[in-house]
Amino acid sequence: MSEITGKVFDTKVFKRILKYVKPYQSRFIFTGLLTFLLGFLGPARPILVQYTLDNSIITPNPTLLFQLTAAMIGLLVAETVVQFYQTYMANWVGQNVIKDLREETYHKISAFKLKYFDQTPIGTMVTRVVSDIETIADVFSNGVLIIVGDILKLIIVIIIMFVTDWRLALLSLGSIPFLLIATKMFNKAIKSAFQDVRTEVSRLNAFVQEHITGMNIVQIFNREQKEYEKFKGINKKHRNAHIRTVWANAIFFPVVELFSATSLALLVWFGSKGILDESVSFGNLVAFILYIHMLFRPIRQLADRFNTLQMGMVSSERVFKVLDTDAKIENEGNLKLKNPKGQIDFKDVWFAYNEPEWILRDINFSVAPGEKVALVGPTGAGKSSIINLLGRFYEYQKGTVSIDGNLIQDIDLNSLRKHVGIVVQDVFLFSDTIYNNITLNNPRITMEEVRTASKEIGADDFIMRLPGDYQYAVGERGGTLSVGQRQLLAFIRAYLYNPEILILDEATSSVDTESEEMIQKATEKITENRTSIIIAHRLATIQKSDRIMVVDVGRIIESGNHTELLKENGFYKNLYDMQFATELES
Repeated sequence: MSEITGKVFDTKVFKRILKYVKPYQSRFIFTGLLTFLLGFLGPARPILVQYTLDNSIITPNPTLLFQLTAAMIGLLVAETVVQFYQTYMANWVGQNVIKDLREETYHKISAFKLKYFDQTPIGTMVTRVVSDIETIADVFSNGVLIIVGDILKLIIVIIIMFVTDWRLALLSLGSIPFLLIATKMFNKAIKSAFQDVRTEVSRLNAFVQEHITGMNIVQIFNREQKEYEKFKGINKKHRNAHIRTVWANAIFFPVVELFSATSLALLVWFGSKGILDESVSFGNLVAFILYIHMLFRPIRQLADRFNTLQMGMVSSERVFKVLDTDAKIENEGNLKLKNPKGQIDFKDVWFAYNEPEWILRDINFSVAPGEKVALVGPTGAGKSSIINLLGRFYEYQKGTVSIDGNLIQDIDLNSLRKHVGIVVQDVFLFSDTIYNNITLNNPRITMEEVRTASKEIGADDFIMRLPGDYQYAVGERGGTLSVGQRQLLAFIRAYLYNPEILILDEATSSVDTESEEMIQKATEKITENRTSIIIAHRLATIQKSDRIMVVDVGRIIESGNHTELLKENGFYKNLYDMQFATELES
Protein backbone atom coordinates (compact mmCIF):
# COMPACT_ATOMS: atom_id res chain seq x y z
CA MET A 1 0.00 0.00 0.00
CA SER A 2 2.98 2.27 0.40
CA GLU A 3 4.02 2.11 -3.23
CA ILE A 4 3.67 5.23 -5.35
CA THR A 5 0.22 5.25 -6.87
CA GLY A 6 0.80 8.21 -9.16
CA LYS A 7 -2.58 9.62 -8.15
CA VAL A 8 -3.16 13.11 -6.82
CA PHE A 9 -6.33 11.96 -5.15
CA ASP A 10 -6.75 8.33 -4.15
CA THR A 11 -10.49 7.73 -3.89
CA LYS A 12 -10.11 4.47 -2.00
CA VAL A 13 -7.86 6.04 0.64
CA PHE A 14 -10.09 9.12 0.95
CA LYS A 15 -13.22 7.00 1.43
CA ARG A 16 -11.44 5.23 4.24
CA ILE A 17 -10.51 8.56 5.85
CA LEU A 18 -14.14 9.66 5.60
CA LYS A 19 -15.17 6.73 7.81
CA TYR A 20 -13.50 8.59 10.67
CA VAL A 21 -15.59 11.69 9.87
CA LYS A 22 -18.86 9.88 10.58
CA PRO A 23 -19.04 10.86 14.30
CA TYR A 24 -18.64 14.50 13.21
CA GLN A 25 -20.78 14.25 10.08
CA SER A 26 -23.05 17.23 10.85
CA ARG A 27 -20.10 19.59 11.40
CA PHE A 28 -18.38 18.28 8.27
CA ILE A 29 -21.50 18.88 6.17
CA PHE A 30 -21.88 22.36 7.68
CA THR A 31 -18.25 23.09 6.76
CA GLY A 32 -18.99 21.90 3.22
CA LEU A 33 -21.95 24.28 3.00
CA LEU A 34 -19.79 27.17 4.17
CA THR A 35 -17.22 26.24 1.51
CA PHE A 36 -20.00 26.21 -1.09
CA LEU A 37 -21.18 29.64 0.08
CA LEU A 38 -17.65 31.07 -0.20
CA GLY A 39 -17.61 29.93 -3.83
CA PHE A 40 -20.41 32.41 -4.54
CA LEU A 41 -19.40 35.28 -2.27
CA GLY A 42 -15.98 35.77 -3.90
CA PRO A 43 -17.16 36.26 -7.52
CA ALA A 44 -19.87 38.69 -6.36
CA ARG A 45 -17.27 41.39 -5.62
CA PRO A 46 -16.12 42.00 -9.23
CA ILE A 47 -19.77 42.20 -10.29
CA LEU A 48 -20.34 44.97 -7.73
CA VAL A 49 -17.14 46.74 -8.78
CA GLN A 50 -18.18 46.63 -12.47
CA TYR A 51 -21.66 47.95 -11.72
CA THR A 52 -20.27 50.68 -9.44
CA LEU A 53 -17.79 51.93 -12.03
CA ASP A 54 -20.24 51.97 -14.92
CA ASN A 55 -23.27 53.34 -13.07
CA SER A 56 -22.02 55.60 -10.30
CA ILE A 57 -18.56 56.81 -11.37
CA ILE A 58 -18.41 56.91 -15.18
CA THR A 59 -21.94 58.26 -14.92
CA PRO A 60 -21.71 60.21 -11.61
CA ASN A 61 -24.28 59.19 -9.02
CA PRO A 62 -23.07 59.89 -5.43
CA THR A 63 -26.08 58.32 -3.75
CA LEU A 64 -25.77 55.08 -5.68
CA LEU A 65 -21.98 55.12 -5.13
CA PHE A 66 -22.50 55.29 -1.37
CA GLN A 67 -25.05 52.47 -1.45
CA LEU A 68 -22.83 50.23 -3.62
CA THR A 69 -19.78 50.95 -1.46
CA ALA A 70 -21.77 49.98 1.64
CA ALA A 71 -22.88 46.83 -0.15
CA MET A 72 -19.27 45.95 -0.99
CA ILE A 73 -18.22 46.47 2.65
CA GLY A 74 -21.11 44.32 3.82
CA LEU A 75 -20.13 41.62 1.33
CA LEU A 76 -16.53 41.66 2.54
CA VAL A 77 -17.65 41.40 6.19
CA ALA A 78 -19.94 38.48 5.34
CA GLU A 79 -17.16 36.75 3.41
CA THR A 80 -14.76 37.24 6.34
CA VAL A 81 -17.22 35.76 8.86
CA VAL A 82 -17.99 32.77 6.63
CA GLN A 83 -14.24 32.27 6.01
CA PHE A 84 -13.56 32.28 9.75
CA TYR A 85 -16.18 29.66 10.56
CA GLN A 86 -15.22 27.54 7.54
CA THR A 87 -11.55 27.52 8.60
CA TYR A 88 -12.35 26.84 12.25
CA MET A 89 -14.79 24.03 11.54
CA ALA A 90 -12.50 22.37 8.97
CA ASN A 91 -9.63 22.35 11.47
CA TRP A 92 -11.93 21.16 14.27
CA VAL A 93 -13.07 18.19 12.19
CA GLY A 94 -9.50 17.42 11.12
CA GLN A 95 -8.14 17.44 14.67
CA ASN A 96 -10.92 15.19 15.95
CA VAL A 97 -10.41 12.77 13.06
CA ILE A 98 -6.69 12.43 13.76
CA LYS A 99 -7.37 12.09 17.50
CA ASP A 100 -9.55 9.05 16.81
CA LEU A 101 -7.17 7.71 14.17
CA ARG A 102 -4.15 8.10 16.44
CA GLU A 103 -5.93 6.30 19.28
CA GLU A 104 -6.89 3.44 16.95
CA THR A 105 -3.33 3.22 15.59
CA TYR A 106 -1.79 3.19 19.08
CA HIS A 107 -4.30 0.57 20.24
CA LYS A 108 -3.47 -1.54 17.20
CA ILE A 109 0.29 -1.25 17.78
CA SER A 110 -0.05 -2.13 21.47
CA ALA A 111 -1.59 -5.48 20.48
CA PHE A 112 1.15 -6.46 18.00
CA LYS A 113 3.32 -9.49 18.58
CA LEU A 114 6.77 -8.76 19.94
CA LYS A 115 8.16 -10.14 16.69
CA TYR A 116 6.77 -7.08 14.89
CA PHE A 117 8.77 -4.75 17.16
CA ASP A 118 11.86 -6.91 16.65
CA GLN A 119 11.62 -6.15 12.92
CA THR A 120 10.36 -2.54 12.94
CA PRO A 121 12.44 0.45 14.14
CA ILE A 122 10.81 2.35 17.00
CA GLY A 123 11.43 5.66 15.24
CA THR A 124 9.36 4.44 12.29
CA MET A 125 6.43 3.69 14.56
CA VAL A 126 6.78 7.10 16.23
CA THR A 127 6.61 8.71 12.78
CA ARG A 128 3.41 6.82 11.95
CA VAL A 129 1.65 7.67 15.23
CA VAL A 130 2.75 11.31 15.46
CA SER A 131 3.83 13.15 12.29
CA ASP A 132 2.11 11.00 9.64
CA ILE A 133 -1.24 11.24 11.41
CA GLU A 134 -0.74 14.98 12.02
CA THR A 135 -0.35 15.45 8.26
CA ILE A 136 -3.74 13.81 7.69
CA ALA A 137 -5.43 16.69 9.54
CA ASP A 138 -4.35 19.02 6.74
CA VAL A 139 -6.48 16.99 4.31
CA PHE A 140 -9.48 18.62 6.00
CA SER A 141 -8.12 22.03 6.97
CA ASN A 142 -6.18 22.85 3.78
CA GLY A 143 -6.95 19.98 1.45
CA VAL A 144 -10.07 18.55 -0.06
CA LEU A 145 -12.66 21.08 1.17
CA ILE A 146 -10.57 24.06 0.10
CA ILE A 147 -9.88 22.42 -3.28
CA VAL A 148 -13.60 21.84 -3.81
CA GLY A 149 -14.29 25.46 -2.86
CA ASP A 150 -11.60 26.77 -5.21
CA ILE A 151 -12.86 24.63 -8.12
CA LEU A 152 -16.43 25.81 -7.47
CA LYS A 153 -15.23 29.42 -7.46
CA LEU A 154 -13.37 28.85 -10.75
CA ILE A 155 -16.50 27.42 -12.41
CA ILE A 156 -18.66 30.31 -11.21
CA VAL A 157 -16.11 32.90 -12.36
CA ILE A 158 -15.82 31.32 -15.82
CA ILE A 159 -19.61 31.24 -16.23
CA ILE A 160 -19.89 34.91 -15.20
CA MET A 161 -17.10 35.87 -17.59
CA PHE A 162 -18.79 34.24 -20.59
CA VAL A 163 -22.17 35.72 -19.67
CA THR A 164 -20.62 39.19 -19.33
CA ASP A 165 -18.41 39.22 -22.47
CA TRP A 166 -17.47 36.05 -24.32
CA ARG A 167 -14.64 37.78 -26.23
CA LEU A 168 -12.87 38.96 -23.06
CA ALA A 169 -13.54 35.53 -21.51
CA LEU A 170 -11.81 33.68 -24.36
CA LEU A 171 -8.79 36.00 -24.19
CA SER A 172 -8.56 35.58 -20.41
CA LEU A 173 -8.83 31.78 -20.58
CA GLY A 174 -6.56 31.24 -23.58
CA SER A 175 -3.60 30.07 -21.47
CA ILE A 176 -5.67 27.87 -19.13
CA PRO A 177 -5.30 24.60 -21.16
CA PHE A 178 -1.49 24.96 -21.06
CA LEU A 179 -1.68 25.71 -17.34
CA LEU A 180 -3.75 22.58 -16.72
CA ILE A 181 -1.16 20.47 -18.55
CA ALA A 182 1.60 22.02 -16.41
CA THR A 183 -0.45 21.38 -13.26
CA LYS A 184 -0.91 17.70 -14.16
CA MET A 185 2.84 17.27 -14.73
CA PHE A 186 3.55 19.08 -11.46
CA ASN A 187 1.19 16.87 -9.47
CA LYS A 188 2.77 13.70 -10.85
CA ALA A 189 6.25 14.89 -9.94
CA ILE A 190 5.26 16.11 -6.48
CA LYS A 191 3.55 12.81 -5.61
CA SER A 192 6.77 10.87 -6.10
CA ALA A 193 8.78 13.52 -4.23
CA PHE A 194 6.47 13.45 -1.22
CA GLN A 195 6.69 9.66 -1.03
CA ASP A 196 10.45 10.07 -0.76
CA VAL A 197 10.09 12.82 1.85
CA ARG A 198 7.92 10.68 4.14
CA THR A 199 10.29 7.71 3.73
CA GLU A 200 13.34 9.78 4.62
CA VAL A 201 11.57 11.42 7.58
CA SER A 202 10.81 7.93 8.90
CA ARG A 203 14.43 6.81 8.42
CA LEU A 204 15.75 9.95 10.11
CA ASN A 205 13.41 9.53 13.10
CA ALA A 206 14.39 5.87 13.47
CA PHE A 207 18.11 6.65 13.38
CA VAL A 208 17.95 9.56 15.84
CA GLN A 209 15.69 7.70 18.29
CA GLU A 210 17.85 4.58 18.22
CA HIS A 211 21.18 6.37 18.59
CA ILE A 212 20.08 8.75 21.33
CA THR A 213 18.76 5.76 23.28
CA GLY A 214 22.03 3.88 22.74
CA MET A 215 24.37 6.87 23.03
CA ASN A 216 26.31 5.26 25.90
CA ILE A 217 27.33 2.39 23.59
CA VAL A 218 28.33 4.86 20.88
CA GLN A 219 30.56 6.73 23.34
CA ILE A 220 31.97 3.64 25.07
CA PHE A 221 33.25 2.27 21.76
CA ASN A 222 34.36 5.68 20.46
CA ARG A 223 31.93 5.54 17.53
CA GLU A 224 30.81 9.16 17.64
CA GLN A 225 32.51 10.16 14.36
CA LYS A 226 31.44 7.01 12.48
CA GLU A 227 27.82 7.34 13.58
CA TYR A 228 27.96 11.05 12.77
CA GLU A 229 29.01 10.18 9.21
CA LYS A 230 26.08 7.75 8.94
CA PHE A 231 23.75 10.46 10.23
CA LYS A 232 25.10 12.92 7.67
CA GLY A 233 24.32 10.42 4.91
CA ILE A 234 20.73 9.91 6.09
CA ASN A 235 20.27 13.64 6.63
CA LYS A 236 21.59 14.32 3.12
CA LYS A 237 19.00 11.98 1.60
CA HIS A 238 16.35 13.74 3.69
CA ARG A 239 17.50 17.11 2.32
CA ASN A 240 17.59 15.83 -1.26
CA ALA A 241 14.03 14.52 -0.96
CA HIS A 242 12.83 17.95 0.17
CA ILE A 243 14.84 19.67 -2.58
CA ARG A 244 12.98 17.59 -5.16
CA THR A 245 9.70 19.06 -3.89
CA VAL A 246 11.25 22.55 -3.92
CA TRP A 247 12.46 21.97 -7.49
CA ALA A 248 8.94 21.09 -8.64
CA ASN A 249 7.48 24.15 -6.92
CA ALA A 250 10.23 26.41 -8.25
CA ILE A 251 9.31 25.45 -11.81
CA PHE A 252 5.55 25.44 -11.44
CA PHE A 253 4.90 28.77 -9.76
CA PRO A 254 6.84 30.93 -12.26
CA VAL A 255 4.98 29.11 -15.05
CA VAL A 256 1.67 30.09 -13.43
CA GLU A 257 2.84 33.71 -13.14
CA LEU A 258 3.89 33.70 -16.80
CA PHE A 259 0.48 32.47 -17.99
CA SER A 260 -1.27 34.92 -15.65
CA ALA A 261 0.75 37.88 -16.96
CA THR A 262 0.14 36.79 -20.57
CA SER A 263 -3.63 36.64 -20.05
CA LEU A 264 -3.61 39.99 -18.28
CA ALA A 265 -1.60 41.66 -21.08
CA LEU A 266 -3.92 40.32 -23.78
CA LEU A 267 -6.95 41.44 -21.78
CA VAL A 268 -5.64 45.00 -21.24
CA TRP A 269 -4.68 45.29 -24.94
CA PHE A 270 -8.02 44.07 -26.28
CA GLY A 271 -10.08 45.75 -23.55
CA SER A 272 -8.43 49.14 -24.08
CA LYS A 273 -9.20 48.96 -27.79
CA GLY A 274 -12.78 48.04 -26.89
CA ILE A 275 -13.10 51.06 -24.58
CA LEU A 276 -11.87 53.32 -27.37
CA ASP A 277 -14.43 52.00 -29.85
CA GLU A 278 -17.06 51.74 -27.06
CA SER A 279 -17.54 47.97 -27.48
CA VAL A 280 -16.24 47.30 -23.95
CA SER A 281 -17.16 49.25 -20.82
CA PHE A 282 -14.49 50.42 -18.38
CA GLY A 283 -16.27 48.57 -15.58
CA ASN A 284 -16.14 45.30 -17.52
CA LEU A 285 -12.41 45.68 -18.15
CA VAL A 286 -11.70 46.25 -14.45
CA ALA A 287 -14.01 43.38 -13.50
CA PHE A 288 -12.19 41.04 -15.91
CA ILE A 289 -8.82 42.05 -14.44
CA LEU A 290 -10.23 41.02 -11.05
CA TYR A 291 -11.59 37.81 -12.57
CA ILE A 292 -8.15 36.91 -13.91
CA HIS A 293 -6.71 37.30 -10.41
CA MET A 294 -9.57 35.19 -9.08
CA LEU A 295 -8.80 32.55 -11.71
CA PHE A 296 -5.04 32.31 -11.41
CA ARG A 297 -4.74 32.79 -7.66
CA PRO A 298 -6.86 29.69 -6.89
CA ILE A 299 -5.00 27.75 -9.60
CA ARG A 300 -1.70 28.82 -8.04
CA GLN A 301 -3.02 27.94 -4.60
CA LEU A 302 -4.41 24.69 -5.92
CA ALA A 303 -0.82 23.56 -6.36
CA ASP A 304 -0.25 24.11 -2.63
CA ARG A 305 -3.56 22.41 -1.89
CA PHE A 306 -2.51 19.46 -4.01
CA ASN A 307 0.81 19.38 -2.12
CA THR A 308 -1.12 19.19 1.12
CA LEU A 309 -3.54 16.63 -0.25
CA GLN A 310 -0.73 14.47 -1.60
CA MET A 311 1.17 14.61 1.71
CA GLY A 312 -2.06 13.61 3.45
CA MET A 313 -2.65 10.73 1.01
CA VAL A 314 0.91 9.46 1.39
CA SER A 315 0.68 9.65 5.19
CA SER A 316 -2.75 7.99 5.12
CA GLU A 317 -1.39 5.11 3.06
CA ARG A 318 1.40 4.59 5.58
CA VAL A 319 -0.92 4.75 8.61
CA PHE A 320 -3.46 2.41 7.00
CA LYS A 321 -0.65 0.01 6.20
CA VAL A 322 0.00 -0.23 9.96
CA LEU A 323 -3.72 -0.66 10.66
CA ASP A 324 -3.91 -3.39 8.01
CA THR A 325 -0.89 -5.25 9.39
CA ASP A 326 -1.89 -8.65 10.69
CA ALA A 327 0.68 -8.92 13.46
CA LYS A 328 -1.52 -9.21 16.48
CA ILE A 329 -1.78 -12.29 18.69
CA GLU A 330 -5.26 -13.68 18.17
CA ASN A 331 -7.29 -13.55 21.35
CA GLU A 332 -9.87 -16.21 20.55
CA GLY A 333 -9.86 -17.85 23.96
CA ASN A 334 -13.01 -17.56 26.03
CA LEU A 335 -11.78 -19.21 29.21
CA LYS A 336 -11.33 -16.88 32.18
CA LEU A 337 -8.89 -18.22 34.76
CA LYS A 338 -10.27 -18.05 38.29
CA ASN A 339 -7.80 -18.75 41.09
CA PRO A 340 -5.62 -21.06 38.94
CA LYS A 341 -3.52 -23.61 40.77
CA GLY A 342 -0.50 -22.90 38.60
CA GLN A 343 0.13 -26.27 36.93
CA ILE A 344 2.27 -25.71 33.79
CA ASP A 345 2.77 -28.29 31.02
CA PHE A 346 4.95 -28.05 27.91
CA LYS A 347 4.51 -31.01 25.57
CA ASP A 348 6.51 -31.55 22.35
CA VAL A 349 6.98 -27.81 21.87
CA TRP A 350 8.93 -26.48 18.89
CA PHE A 351 9.48 -22.78 18.37
CA ALA A 352 11.35 -20.55 15.92
CA TYR A 353 11.38 -16.78 15.49
CA ASN A 354 12.01 -17.46 11.81
CA GLU A 355 11.35 -20.95 10.54
CA PRO A 356 13.19 -23.29 10.14
CA GLU A 357 15.75 -21.81 12.56
CA TRP A 358 14.41 -23.64 15.60
CA ILE A 359 15.12 -22.00 18.97
CA LEU A 360 13.27 -24.66 20.99
CA ARG A 361 13.24 -28.31 19.97
CA ASP A 362 10.86 -30.87 21.42
CA ILE A 363 10.52 -29.24 24.85
CA ASN A 364 8.74 -31.39 27.43
CA PHE A 365 8.35 -30.55 31.12
CA SER A 366 5.73 -29.99 33.83
CA VAL A 367 5.70 -27.65 36.80
CA ALA A 368 3.48 -28.60 39.72
CA PRO A 369 1.39 -26.00 41.56
CA GLY A 370 3.57 -24.06 44.00
CA GLU A 371 6.78 -25.63 42.65
CA LYS A 372 9.87 -23.46 42.18
CA VAL A 373 11.74 -24.44 39.01
CA ALA A 374 14.96 -22.92 37.70
CA LEU A 375 16.19 -22.78 34.11
CA VAL A 376 19.92 -22.52 33.49
CA GLY A 377 22.08 -22.71 30.41
CA PRO A 378 24.31 -20.67 28.13
CA THR A 379 23.20 -17.48 26.42
CA GLY A 380 20.98 -18.27 23.42
CA ALA A 381 20.01 -21.69 24.72
CA GLY A 382 16.28 -20.83 24.65
CA LYS A 383 15.49 -20.06 28.29
CA SER A 384 13.83 -16.68 27.66
CA SER A 385 11.96 -18.13 24.68
CA ILE A 386 10.25 -20.62 27.01
CA ILE A 387 8.82 -17.87 29.21
CA ASN A 388 7.84 -15.78 26.18
CA LEU A 389 5.70 -18.68 24.99
CA LEU A 390 4.06 -19.06 28.39
CA GLY A 391 2.85 -15.43 28.31
CA ARG A 392 1.92 -15.74 24.60
CA PHE A 393 4.26 -12.95 23.62
CA TYR A 394 5.30 -15.26 20.79
CA GLU A 395 3.43 -18.21 19.28
CA TYR A 396 5.00 -21.66 19.04
CA GLN A 397 4.74 -23.71 15.86
CA LYS A 398 4.38 -27.27 17.22
CA GLY A 399 3.23 -28.94 20.43
CA THR A 400 1.07 -27.65 23.28
CA VAL A 401 1.44 -25.37 26.28
CA SER A 402 -1.20 -25.52 28.99
CA ILE A 403 -2.03 -24.10 32.42
CA ASP A 404 -4.10 -26.25 34.76
CA GLY A 405 -4.81 -28.54 31.79
CA ASN A 406 -6.14 -25.68 29.61
CA LEU A 407 -4.37 -24.82 26.35
CA ILE A 408 -3.12 -21.26 26.59
CA GLN A 409 -4.81 -20.48 23.24
CA ASP A 410 -8.16 -21.31 24.87
CA ILE A 411 -7.54 -18.84 27.70
CA ASP A 412 -8.53 -15.21 27.30
CA LEU A 413 -5.28 -13.31 26.71
CA ASN A 414 -5.98 -10.66 29.34
CA SER A 415 -6.87 -13.31 31.87
CA LEU A 416 -3.71 -15.27 31.05
CA ARG A 417 -1.39 -12.33 31.53
CA LYS A 418 -3.21 -11.26 34.67
CA HIS A 419 -2.21 -14.55 36.32
CA VAL A 420 1.32 -14.80 34.89
CA GLY A 421 3.75 -12.22 36.29
CA ILE A 422 7.19 -11.58 34.79
CA VAL A 423 10.22 -9.78 36.21
CA VAL A 424 12.84 -9.29 33.49
CA GLN A 425 16.51 -8.43 33.75
CA ASP A 426 16.24 -5.15 31.83
CA VAL A 427 13.48 -3.55 33.88
CA PHE A 428 11.61 -0.83 32.00
CA LEU A 429 10.45 2.14 34.05
CA PHE A 430 8.39 5.01 32.67
CA SER A 431 9.40 8.63 33.11
CA ASP A 432 7.15 9.01 36.14
CA THR A 433 7.16 8.64 39.93
CA ILE A 434 8.15 5.49 41.77
CA TYR A 435 4.58 5.12 42.99
CA ASN A 436 3.10 5.28 39.50
CA ASN A 437 5.73 2.91 38.14
CA ILE A 438 4.84 0.37 40.81
CA THR A 439 1.07 0.66 40.46
CA LEU A 440 1.10 1.39 36.69
CA ASN A 441 -1.52 4.05 37.52
CA ASN A 442 -3.95 1.46 38.82
CA PRO A 443 -6.32 3.49 41.04
CA ARG A 444 -7.31 0.39 43.03
CA ILE A 445 -3.81 0.09 44.55
CA THR A 446 -3.36 2.38 47.53
CA MET A 447 -0.19 3.94 48.93
CA GLU A 448 -0.61 1.85 52.06
CA GLU A 449 -0.54 -1.36 49.98
CA VAL A 450 2.54 -0.14 48.12
CA ARG A 451 4.38 0.65 51.38
CA THR A 452 3.45 -2.74 52.82
CA ALA A 453 4.68 -4.56 49.70
CA SER A 454 7.89 -2.53 49.65
CA LYS A 455 8.63 -3.47 53.25
CA GLU A 456 7.99 -7.14 52.50
CA ILE A 457 10.36 -7.00 49.53
CA GLY A 458 12.94 -4.98 51.47
CA ALA A 459 12.91 -1.87 49.26
CA ASP A 460 11.12 0.62 51.50
CA ASP A 461 14.32 1.90 53.12
CA PHE A 462 16.05 2.93 49.92
CA ILE A 463 12.85 4.48 48.52
CA MET A 464 12.29 6.58 51.65
CA ARG A 465 15.85 7.91 51.38
CA LEU A 466 15.12 9.37 47.94
CA PRO A 467 13.96 13.01 47.58
CA GLY A 468 10.19 12.82 47.61
CA ASP A 469 10.30 9.07 48.51
CA TYR A 470 7.49 7.37 46.53
CA GLN A 471 6.84 10.55 44.53
CA TYR A 472 10.45 10.60 43.30
CA ALA A 473 10.63 10.96 39.48
CA VAL A 474 12.88 8.19 38.14
CA GLY A 475 13.65 9.87 34.79
CA GLU A 476 13.50 8.29 31.36
CA ARG A 477 13.66 4.47 31.59
CA GLY A 478 14.47 4.85 35.31
CA GLY A 479 17.93 6.19 34.54
CA THR A 480 18.38 7.85 37.96
CA LEU A 481 18.18 4.46 39.74
CA SER A 482 20.69 1.62 39.85
CA VAL A 483 20.04 -1.71 38.14
CA GLY A 484 19.36 -3.37 41.48
CA GLN A 485 16.94 -0.64 42.56
CA ARG A 486 15.01 -0.90 39.30
CA GLN A 487 14.70 -4.66 39.74
CA LEU A 488 13.43 -4.26 43.29
CA LEU A 489 10.70 -1.94 41.98
CA ALA A 490 9.78 -4.63 39.46
CA PHE A 491 9.55 -7.14 42.35
CA ILE A 492 7.20 -4.82 44.25
CA ARG A 493 5.08 -4.40 41.12
CA ALA A 494 4.80 -8.18 40.65
CA TYR A 495 4.16 -8.74 44.36
CA LEU A 496 1.27 -6.24 44.37
CA TYR A 497 -0.39 -7.76 41.31
CA ASN A 498 -0.06 -11.14 43.06
CA PRO A 499 0.05 -13.53 40.06
CA GLU A 500 -0.38 -17.27 40.64
CA ILE A 501 2.52 -17.95 38.26
CA LEU A 502 5.70 -15.91 38.55
CA ILE A 503 8.64 -15.80 36.15
CA LEU A 504 11.96 -14.19 37.09
CA ASP A 505 14.05 -13.75 33.96
CA GLU A 506 17.74 -13.38 34.87
CA ALA A 507 16.79 -10.95 37.58
CA THR A 508 20.18 -11.02 39.36
CA SER A 509 22.61 -11.36 36.47
CA SER A 510 23.90 -7.77 36.42
CA VAL A 511 23.78 -6.36 39.97
CA ASP A 512 26.32 -5.89 42.72
CA THR A 513 26.69 -8.30 45.65
CA GLU A 514 24.67 -6.18 48.11
CA SER A 515 21.82 -5.78 45.65
CA GLU A 516 21.98 -9.48 44.82
CA GLU A 517 21.52 -10.38 48.49
CA MET A 518 18.50 -8.07 48.70
CA ILE A 519 17.07 -9.54 45.51
CA GLN A 520 17.63 -13.10 46.73
CA LYS A 521 15.69 -12.35 49.91
CA ALA A 522 13.00 -10.68 47.83
CA THR A 523 12.93 -13.70 45.53
CA GLU A 524 12.33 -16.06 48.44
CA LYS A 525 9.50 -13.84 49.64
CA ILE A 526 7.83 -13.33 46.29
CA THR A 527 7.98 -17.01 45.25
CA GLU A 528 6.37 -18.31 48.44
CA ASN A 529 3.27 -20.45 47.78
CA ARG A 530 3.18 -19.82 44.04
CA THR A 531 4.39 -21.55 40.91
CA SER A 532 7.70 -19.96 39.98
CA ILE A 533 10.15 -20.25 37.11
CA ILE A 534 13.51 -18.62 37.69
CA ILE A 535 16.09 -17.96 34.97
CA ALA A 536 19.56 -17.00 36.18
CA HIS A 537 23.22 -17.22 35.25
CA ARG A 538 24.34 -17.06 38.88
CA LEU A 539 23.74 -20.54 40.23
CA ALA A 540 23.86 -19.29 43.82
CA THR A 541 20.42 -17.72 43.29
CA ILE A 542 18.73 -21.01 42.34
CA GLN A 543 20.30 -23.68 44.55
CA LYS A 544 17.22 -23.75 46.76
CA SER A 545 14.90 -24.37 43.82
CA ASP A 546 12.75 -27.52 43.93
CA ARG A 547 14.04 -28.45 40.48
CA ILE A 548 16.65 -27.19 38.04
CA MET A 549 16.40 -27.78 34.30
CA VAL A 550 19.47 -27.30 32.11
CA VAL A 551 18.69 -25.93 28.63
CA ASP A 552 21.18 -26.09 25.77
CA VAL A 553 20.66 -25.58 22.02
CA GLY A 554 16.90 -25.48 22.51
CA ARG A 555 16.61 -28.76 24.43
CA ILE A 556 16.32 -29.73 28.09
CA ILE A 557 19.39 -31.88 28.62
CA GLU A 558 19.37 -32.29 32.43
CA SER A 559 16.76 -32.05 35.18
CA GLY A 560 16.90 -32.49 38.96
CA ASN A 561 17.64 -30.57 42.15
CA HIS A 562 21.00 -28.95 42.88
CA THR A 563 22.46 -31.96 44.68
CA GLU A 564 21.25 -34.48 42.08
CA LEU A 565 22.68 -32.52 39.19
CA LEU A 566 26.07 -32.15 40.85
CA LYS A 567 26.19 -35.93 41.26
CA GLU A 568 25.44 -36.44 37.55
CA ASN A 569 28.75 -34.73 36.77
CA GLY A 570 27.31 -33.27 33.56
CA PHE A 571 26.66 -29.84 32.07
CA TYR A 572 25.34 -28.33 35.32
CA LYS A 573 28.37 -29.62 37.28
CA ASN A 574 30.76 -28.05 34.78
CA LEU A 575 28.84 -24.77 34.92
CA TYR A 576 28.87 -24.82 38.72
CA ASP A 577 32.62 -25.55 38.87
CA MET A 578 33.41 -22.71 36.45
CA GLN A 579 31.36 -20.18 38.42
CA PHE A 580 32.76 -21.37 41.75
CA ALA A 581 36.34 -21.10 40.42
CA THR A 582 35.66 -17.62 39.06
CA GLU A 583 34.25 -16.46 42.39
CA LEU A 584 37.31 -17.83 44.23
CA GLU A 585 39.66 -16.01 41.86
CA SER A 586 37.78 -12.76 42.34
